[in-house]
Amino acid sequence: MRLVFAGTPEVAVPALDTLIASDRHEVVAVVTRPDARAGRGRHLVPSPVAQRAEEAGIEVLKPARPRDEDFLARLREIGPDCCPVVAYGALLPRVALDVPAKGWVNLHFSLLPAWRGAAPVQHSLLAGDEVTGASTFLIEEGLDSGPVFGVVTDEVRPTDTSGDLLTRLAFAGAGLLAATMDGIEDGSLQAVPQTGDGVSLAPKISVEDARIDWTAPALRVDRVVRACTPAPGAWTGFRDERLKVRSVALAPDGPEGLEPGQLAVGKKAVHVGTGSHPVALDWVQAQGKKPMRATDWARGARIEEGERVG
Repeated sequence: MRLVFAGTPEVAVPALDTLIASDRHEVVAVVTRPDARAGRGRHLVPSPVAQRAEEAGIEVLKPARPRDEDFLARLREIGPDCCPVVAYGALLPRVALDVPAKGWVNLHFSLLPAWRGAAPVQHSLLAGDEVTGASTFLIEEGLDSGPVFGVVTDEVRPTDTSGDLLTRLAFAGAGLLAATMDGIEDGSLQAVPQTGDGVSLAPKISVEDARIDWTAPALRVDRVVRACTPAPGAWTGFRDERLKVRSVALAPDGPEGLEPGQLAVGKKAVHVGTGSHPVALDWVQAQGKKPMRATDWARGARIEEGERVG
């Protein structure tokens, strides 16, 4: 099939690479979000998908909105059979959905109908799911509600961050998306409507959502930190500044009697009280500083007895 691939961030690149390498399909163009400002100089930088497509000599389309008439006219000229999508980042209007004869097929990083929305991996970790995965489905105008072509599963590991899990799913999902394209092309694969049971939503995680509540149980604190790493980054307050918490360890044998948010600094560990048992801070990042071991941070900060975060 002639494919127009839609995607934007780094997590979409493995799927693009897999489709470019396919001997059954041709990626004739890529659709991605417009260049965004990044870095200290705030220069305009193309998306990771745009950069990869340009390296491969593939036409790149960067509409401000996918309903722009110039974009729609070019899409019709290209005449794709199907449009695979991975984390494109914009809603597709009906007029765009109608262009490819075999539709737009999305690779979504959850086991649908669980975790429909922008942050499925983060919400899966927040909920303590033991198994997650990726799904391919036919895009319709509802939120991730279209019929499903296929799934791949992955076990959630105890120390997984959202970055860890998303990286694994990006590569496993790339194979799933390629197999889905093959099945659509030869007619061996039919999409199955999603069940109405088990629907859950995964809206974008905000910076405020990533603030650690030390009155919550230690298990919840651990989940928030892992779900929000690397983005938007779990954080807490310390001496009127933000302290990013990049990793913690559950410490049921930690110091007794710590109140939520209370710090206990030892030679080999820095503990924080929670609503249950303490956690040990592992890696932290003070405002304007590089990430460092919590023990090094505590030594430099000269934390006094009874000081708190929160």
